Parts: sequence; C-alpha cells; structure tokens
Amino acid sequence: MKFRVSAVQHHLHTISSFREFADQVEHYVKTAQEFDSDFVLFPELFTTQLLSIRNPGEGALTINDLPSFTDSYMELFKGLAKSTGMHLIGGTHIIEDGGRLYNSAFLFYPDGRVGEQRKLHITPTEVKEWNMGAGNALQVFDTDKGRIAILVCYDMEFPEIVRMAKARGADVIFCPSCTDDRHGFHRVRYSCHARTIENQIYVVVTGTIGSLPTVDFMRGNFGQAAVLTPNDVPFPPRGILAEGEINDDMIITADLDLALLEEVREKGSVTTWRDRRTDLYTDWK
Repeated sequence: MKFRVSAVQHHLHTISSFREFADQVEHYVKTAQEFDSDFVLFPELFTTQLLSIRNPGEGALTINDLPSFTDSYMELFKGLAKSTGMHLIGGTHIIEDGGRLYNSAFLFYPDGRVGEQRKLHITPTEVKEWNMGAGNALQVFDTDKGRIAILVCYDMEFPEIVRMAKARGADVIFCPSCTDDRHGFHRVRYSCHARTIENQIYVVVTGTIGSLPTVDFMRGNFGQAAVLTPNDVPFPPRGILAEGEINDDMIITADLDLALLEEVREKGSVTTWRDRRTDLYTDWK
C-alpha cells in the first residue's frame, strides 16, 4: 500500500476575521490537492491565530475564548475534506468539555466522519498558564490507506505511548507540533526520529511558524515539517523522506510505502520491533 502525505508549515500572523483564517487553510489544502495527497497534516495550536482577531474597543482574546470558534472550525474542515476527498488532520484546536480545556487533534474523513485524539501528556506551560486537561485514552484510526495514530507534540517524547500505537497496528504516526524555540523543536524532532527506529514506522511531523504579537505564549514559533522513516537500507540514510525549510511558509509532500515497513521488520539490518525483549519489560497488546 502506497499513499501520499502533505504537511503544512502554517504561518501564524495577525488576522481580522475567521474568513481570513479559512482562506489560508483552504490555500494549503488546495495546494496539497494539486499534488494528489491522501492526507494533509496541520500543526498543533494553529487555531490560536484566531485569538489575534480583535474588535474595536475590546481587549485581546484569551485561550478561554478559543472554544467559541469550534463550530466554525469543524464546519471548515469537514467541508474541505468532503470537497477534496482527502483525509485532513486539522492540527489541534482547544475545546471545552465539562468545564476544562483540552488540546484536541481531529481527523476529518472525506465521508464526513470525524475522529478525535486529545493530547495525552500536557506540558508545564499548558497546565500552569492555560489549566489544560489531559486526554485519557489512545485512539487508533482505520482509513482506506491503513491504520494511523495521531500523537501531539510532547506525546512523542514518551516512547511507551508510541509503542502502544504500533502494537495496535498503526504504521504511521502523525504529529502536529508547536514549539517556540530551538530547544523545544529539537526535543520533538529527535524524539520522532527515535520512535521511527524503535517501532519501524513512519512519522509525519509539522509545526507552527511565524508569530502572534497579541497572543500570550504564541509570540514566537520555531517549526519545520518532516516525513521521517526508520534508518535502514530501503530508506534515505538520515531517515528523512522530505523536510521543509525552517520557519518558512510552505507545504511538503512525500509518498509512504507500507510494504517497505514490512520488509525491514522481517529482514532489515536491524529488526527492532521483532527483537524487543518482552520477557524483561512490558509489552502492549
């Protein structure tokens, strides 16, 4: 099974209306459609761009205002997924549930279905500054191109959760990310590379770029999209199928071949998935 993925380096900048945001999203989606992509990945927290919308005489919007855009966000992505026939991973958006905020990733299917994966591991900033709640379950998603999982930024720094996703049949992990400096960016990026080697899977990762001068904790962004592979002979030596230019407004595209994953799991230079010592440490079924 082969399919094509695109990842968006979404440029954050001040806007004046939801329509401006929608036009920017539609531009990226249509660009991916021109490349005949099957999946399009947007970054974590890219909808914070909506908090830059300011009405005359009113103060700046805060993270608590973001759930008010949920209906418009869902309508936008559902419509684009249906009209283009692509699977759209709409980055993450802040929702409200039971009086708590959650950082949630959404998978929009072409047939109108919507899958959700809440961020499982919450950073200190998300807890202290935004009082964010943590998701409590890992989801895997069946698509007509195979089984995937979506793990959000910090989640990729925890090997156990990715091992669980692989044990449940996910061959591709999509990782929407948002990091504000080089340290955070490289923590996530190096973790993604490690997860491809440990589990012999693909990882598609992207992040926000640009700045939102009026939105707290989104004033600076450092990001780059990449499509990552295990480090073995059928793949590029550095394990990078494609990557963007750091901090540029752009979209990258690459083809994933699931048969190559099966090949390296069976007879690769190393067979890390098969050789795990489940007699010494916990396995996940």
